Amino acid sequence: MCGATEGGLSLDGIDVKKEAIIQGQVVRGSEPVGNAYVRLLDGTGEFTAEVPTSATGHFRFFARPGEWTLRTLAPKAEPVDTKVSAETGAIREVAVQV
Repeated sequence: MCGATEGGLSLDGIDVKKEAIIQGQVVRGSEPVGNAYVRLLDGTGEFTAEVPTSATGHFRFFARPGEWTLRTLAPKAEPVDTKVSAETGAIREVAVQV
């Protein structure tokens, strides 16, 4: 599968069958939130990675298979924790409302 997910980040050049992908968008109401940060925490709550959201609120992680928590930190919002399961060959789309 190549190309962009609807309204999301491009997957061109990514062999999805070999990756466990967690991606999504941070929104406030219906508006995307750029300049937010999304942290990837492992099953024990340990920090693993952090990415800023794009101007359109999008983010992406390449993770190992397993259970994860996304901690979203956005301006003028409380942190939001979202549980997600990653699996090789699958794209987990997450919408985070702040």
